Amino acid sequence: MDLNLRKAIMSNVSGNSANDLEATIVDAIESGEEKMLPGLGVLFEIYWQNADESDKTEVLDALEQAVKQQ
Repeated sequence: MDLNLRKAIMSNVSGNSANDLEATIVDAIESGEEKMLPGLGVLFEIYWQNADESDKTEVLDALEQAVKQQ
């Protein structure tokens, strides 16, 4: 069986609106289910690949602060 998780996740969210994507992210976080983590990872990977250096710096700064608060 050949399973490409990235392709499957992309197929599931392809064409989703910003509201749909937000609902997916919120649902994944609120459910707390570990099985949702790969999907969030794929979404983050796509964001990262398309972000400019300024956006990446902003995200890294926010993540750094959030990790320190945990």
